[in-house]
Amino acid sequence: MLTVAPDIEVLTRFGRALADPIRCRILLALREAPAHPSDLAEAIGVSRTRLSNHLACLRDCGLVVATPDGRRTRYELADERLSHALDHLRQAVVAVEHDKTCPDAETEGCC
Repeated sequence: MLTVAPDIEVLTRFGRALADPIRCRILLALREAPAHPSDLAEAIGVSRTRLSNHLACLRDCGLVVATPDGRRTRYELADERLSHALDHLRQAVVAVEHDKTCPDAETEGCC
């Protein structure tokens, strides 16, 4: 059973999904068109196993859905508005001081 997540949970899930470059590339690829895992793995340049783990995360975050397609599974964005959200995020101006780094960047893998 699907439920609608509250605002803060939606942002948290979206943030978790965007925290990894591979998941970002998957979302951008699915923004263009639905795809099968084997095609996504090839397009992104990762193993199918690694891709599968990231797709599971994106499903758990509620951002992608899996649809049976014969003997295969096709993935697509869970909501067409996510495509627009990704476009807006890509166009957003992020203020970054190039001579500063996050103190947690080395240990947390952020920034």
